Amino acid sequence: MAELATIARPYAEALFKASSASGADLNGTVAWVEELAAIAADPQLRQLADSPKVTVEQVLGVITGVARSALPDAARNFLRVIIENGRLDALPEVAVQFRAIVNRLNGSSDAIVYSAFPVEDAALNEISDALQKRFGRKLNLSVQIDASLIGGVRVVVGDEVLDTSVKARLEQMKAALTA
Repeated sequence: MAELATIARPYAEALFKASSASGADLNGTVAWVEELAAIAADPQLRQLADSPKVTVEQVLGVITGVARSALPDAARNFLRVIIENGRLDALPEVAVQFRAIVNRLNGSSDAIVYSAFPVEDAALNEISDALQKRFGRKLNLSVQIDASLIGGVRVVVGDEVLDTSVKARLEQMKAALTA
Protein backbone atom coordinates (compact mmCIF):
# COMPACT_ATOMS: atom_id res chain seq x y z
CA MET A 1 0.00 0.00 0.00
CA ALA A 2 2.88 2.38 0.57
CA GLU A 3 3.58 2.30 -3.15
CA LEU A 4 0.01 3.31 -4.01
CA ALA A 5 0.20 6.10 -1.44
CA THR A 6 3.40 7.36 -3.03
CA ILE A 7 1.86 7.22 -6.50
CA ALA A 8 -1.38 8.89 -5.38
CA ARG A 9 0.12 11.81 -3.46
CA PRO A 10 1.17 13.95 -6.47
CA TYR A 11 -2.23 13.43 -8.11
CA ALA A 12 -4.09 14.43 -4.93
CA GLU A 13 -1.90 17.50 -4.45
CA ALA A 14 -2.26 18.54 -8.10
CA LEU A 15 -6.03 18.10 -7.93
CA PHE A 16 -6.12 20.23 -4.78
CA LYS A 17 -4.03 22.99 -6.37
CA ALA A 18 -6.13 22.96 -9.54
CA SER A 19 -9.40 23.00 -7.58
CA SER A 20 -8.21 25.80 -5.31
CA ALA A 21 -6.90 27.88 -8.21
CA SER A 22 -10.13 27.56 -10.19
CA GLY A 23 -12.25 28.43 -7.16
CA ALA A 24 -14.10 25.11 -7.34
CA ASP A 25 -16.15 23.88 -4.41
CA LEU A 26 -13.75 21.55 -2.61
CA ASN A 27 -16.59 19.52 -1.07
CA GLY A 28 -18.06 19.03 -4.53
CA THR A 29 -14.66 17.91 -5.78
CA VAL A 30 -14.38 15.46 -2.88
CA ALA A 31 -17.77 14.04 -3.86
CA TRP A 32 -16.92 13.38 -7.49
CA VAL A 33 -13.43 12.10 -6.74
CA GLU A 34 -14.86 9.61 -4.22
CA GLU A 35 -17.51 8.53 -6.73
CA LEU A 36 -14.85 7.95 -9.39
CA ALA A 37 -12.71 6.09 -6.85
CA ALA A 38 -15.60 3.76 -6.00
CA ILE A 39 -16.10 3.03 -9.69
CA ALA A 40 -12.36 2.52 -10.25
CA ALA A 41 -12.20 0.03 -7.39
CA ASP A 42 -14.25 -2.48 -9.41
CA PRO A 43 -12.00 -5.39 -10.50
CA GLN A 44 -13.84 -5.86 -13.81
CA LEU A 45 -13.27 -2.21 -14.73
CA ARG A 46 -9.58 -2.51 -13.91
CA GLN A 47 -9.36 -5.62 -16.08
CA LEU A 48 -11.01 -3.71 -18.91
CA ALA A 49 -8.66 -0.74 -18.45
CA ASP A 50 -5.60 -3.02 -18.48
CA SER A 51 -6.56 -4.55 -21.82
CA PRO A 52 -4.33 -3.33 -24.66
CA LYS A 53 -7.29 -3.49 -27.06
CA VAL A 54 -9.27 -0.86 -25.13
CA THR A 55 -8.58 2.84 -25.71
CA VAL A 56 -8.43 5.60 -23.12
CA GLU A 57 -11.65 7.06 -24.59
CA GLN A 58 -13.47 3.74 -24.18
CA VAL A 59 -12.46 3.42 -20.52
CA LEU A 60 -13.38 7.07 -19.94
CA GLY A 61 -16.76 6.45 -21.59
CA VAL A 62 -17.47 3.42 -19.40
CA ILE A 63 -16.62 5.27 -16.19
CA THR A 64 -18.56 8.41 -17.06
CA GLY A 65 -21.49 6.24 -18.14
CA VAL A 66 -21.55 4.48 -14.78
CA ALA A 67 -21.27 7.72 -12.76
CA ARG A 68 -24.54 8.72 -11.10
CA SER A 69 -24.38 12.34 -12.17
CA ALA A 70 -22.84 14.28 -15.03
CA LEU A 71 -19.18 14.92 -14.30
CA PRO A 72 -17.77 18.44 -14.60
CA ASP A 73 -15.04 19.10 -17.16
CA ALA A 74 -12.41 19.14 -14.41
CA ALA A 75 -13.43 15.62 -13.39
CA ARG A 76 -13.28 14.35 -16.97
CA ASN A 77 -9.84 15.92 -17.50
CA PHE A 78 -8.52 14.54 -14.23
CA LEU A 79 -9.89 11.09 -15.03
CA ARG A 80 -8.36 11.22 -18.52
CA VAL A 81 -4.91 11.97 -17.03
CA ILE A 82 -5.27 9.11 -14.53
CA ILE A 83 -6.25 6.65 -17.27
CA GLU A 84 -3.59 7.83 -19.77
CA ASN A 85 -0.89 7.36 -17.13
CA GLY A 86 -2.15 3.88 -16.20
CA ARG A 87 -2.94 4.92 -12.63
CA LEU A 88 -6.57 3.84 -12.36
CA ASP A 89 -5.65 1.44 -9.55
CA ALA A 90 -4.33 4.41 -7.51
CA LEU A 91 -7.56 6.44 -7.83
CA PRO A 92 -9.11 5.18 -4.55
CA GLU A 93 -5.95 6.23 -2.70
CA VAL A 94 -5.98 9.60 -4.51
CA ALA A 95 -9.51 10.14 -3.16
CA VAL A 96 -8.40 9.28 0.39
CA GLN A 97 -5.44 11.65 0.22
CA PHE A 98 -7.44 14.44 -1.41
CA ARG A 99 -10.07 14.20 1.33
CA ALA A 100 -7.30 14.33 3.96
CA ILE A 101 -5.90 17.52 2.38
CA VAL A 102 -9.36 19.15 2.38
CA ASN A 103 -9.95 18.03 5.99
CA ARG A 104 -6.62 19.54 7.07
CA LEU A 105 -7.58 22.80 5.40
CA ASN A 106 -10.95 22.82 7.16
CA GLY A 107 -9.53 21.69 10.52
CA SER A 108 -11.73 18.62 10.56
CA SER A 109 -11.45 14.84 10.57
CA ASP A 110 -13.53 11.96 9.26
CA ALA A 111 -15.21 9.80 11.87
CA ILE A 112 -17.04 6.52 11.45
CA VAL A 113 -19.71 5.70 14.00
CA TYR A 114 -20.42 1.98 14.16
CA SER A 115 -23.77 1.20 15.72
CA ALA A 116 -25.78 -1.97 16.23
CA PHE A 117 -28.92 -0.15 15.10
CA PRO A 118 -29.76 2.75 12.77
CA VAL A 119 -29.10 6.12 14.43
CA GLU A 120 -31.77 8.83 14.19
CA ASP A 121 -30.73 12.34 13.16
CA ALA A 122 -31.39 13.86 16.60
CA ALA A 123 -29.28 11.21 18.32
CA LEU A 124 -26.55 11.59 15.70
CA ASN A 125 -26.43 15.35 16.34
CA GLU A 126 -26.00 14.71 20.08
CA ILE A 127 -23.28 12.16 19.38
CA SER A 128 -21.60 14.61 17.01
CA ASP A 129 -21.57 17.41 19.58
CA ALA A 130 -20.16 15.13 22.30
CA LEU A 131 -17.50 13.69 19.99
CA GLN A 132 -16.41 17.12 18.75
CA LYS A 133 -15.87 18.20 22.36
CA ARG A 134 -14.06 14.96 23.13
CA PHE A 135 -11.72 15.06 20.11
CA GLY A 136 -11.40 18.87 20.00
CA ARG A 137 -12.10 19.29 16.28
CA LYS A 138 -14.91 19.30 13.76
CA LEU A 139 -15.89 15.79 12.68
CA ASN A 140 -17.46 14.56 9.46
CA LEU A 141 -19.57 11.66 10.72
CA SER A 142 -20.69 8.64 8.77
CA VAL A 143 -22.68 5.79 10.30
CA GLN A 144 -22.19 2.10 9.61
CA ILE A 145 -24.32 -0.67 11.04
CA ASP A 146 -22.49 -3.46 12.87
CA ALA A 147 -24.95 -5.84 14.57
CA SER A 148 -22.11 -7.64 16.38
CA LEU A 149 -21.80 -4.63 18.75
CA ILE A 150 -25.10 -5.66 20.39
CA GLY A 151 -25.66 -2.07 21.59
CA GLY A 152 -23.84 1.22 22.08
CA VAL A 153 -21.44 2.72 19.56
CA ARG A 154 -17.85 2.40 18.43
CA VAL A 155 -16.27 5.55 16.97
CA VAL A 156 -13.12 5.58 14.83
CA VAL A 157 -11.43 8.93 14.17
CA GLY A 158 -8.20 8.37 12.28
CA ASP A 159 -6.18 6.07 14.51
CA GLU A 160 -8.20 6.87 17.64
CA VAL A 161 -11.00 4.54 18.76
CA LEU A 162 -13.72 5.19 21.33
CA ASP A 163 -15.60 1.97 22.04
CA THR A 164 -18.67 2.16 24.29
CA SER A 165 -20.38 -0.88 22.80
CA VAL A 166 -21.91 -3.72 24.77
CA LYS A 167 -19.56 -6.11 22.98
CA ALA A 168 -16.50 -4.21 24.25
CA ARG A 169 -17.84 -4.16 27.79
CA LEU A 170 -18.53 -7.90 27.69
CA GLU A 171 -14.98 -8.52 26.45
CA GLN A 172 -13.61 -6.37 29.30
CA MET A 173 -15.66 -8.35 31.82
CA LYS A 174 -14.47 -11.63 30.30
CA ALA A 175 -10.84 -10.50 30.55
CA ALA A 176 -11.34 -9.44 34.17
CA LEU A 177 -12.98 -12.73 35.11
CA THR A 178 -10.34 -14.91 33.45
CA ALA A 179 -7.37 -12.93 34.78
